[in-house]
Amino acid sequence: MILTPIAPGQLRRALAGFAAALDNEEARRVFRRIARPRDARRARGAAAARHHAAALRLAHCFGMGLRPGSPGASVGWDGRAARTATEAYVLLHEVAHFQLASPRRRRAIDFGLGPGPETGNRRAADHAALLFGLAREREEAMASLLGILWERALGQPGLASFLDQNWLEGASARAARHFATILAALRAAGFAGATGRPTRRLQQRPDVTD
Repeated sequence: MILTPIAPGQLRRALAGFAAALDNEEARRVFRRIARPRDARRARGAAAARHHAAALRLAHCFGMGLRPGSPGASVGWDGRAARTATEAYVLLHEVAHFQLASPRRRRAIDFGLGPGPETGNRRAADHAALLFGLAREREEAMASLLGILWERALGQPGLASFLDQNWLEGASARAARHFATILAALRAAGFAGATGRPTRRLQQRPDVTD
């Protein structure tokens, strides 16, 4: 959910301000690939169906099981399979979580992060939670941006997710630093290349917890 909606007439100015606040040229290049104003709206009709099919193919390529039905009927990820009756960008976000989760959490409900926005059985997701606090927040941010990078890699409207997930909130220098920091973390861990294109890497390390 967008915290502060941006009027269509102000979007270009907000994007330009965000880009100007980035002090890293590589981050600016990746942001420019995301920040196409025409991608601020979700695809509809036949295009949305193609995007959904592409997201399902990508999930299958990663070895993720797929199960009919909505996440609202149970959970988005049950430890083996993702619910498919949701939009393409949600499925790509699940792929990103699958990549980033430790091996133990890839087998946990909703990747051991607690309930997501679409989770129906919140009690089950809460009970399965394994990662908390700042570590959870950081992984959520990384999954958000990695999912957006997958959208762009597949020719889908990543800016809509960028706005929905509040990356542009305030279009401030702080927001720009957060974007650059999370992008750098994805690159350092091998989940994204220098151009921001996502990789097929899966996390192999266990979680480091206090």
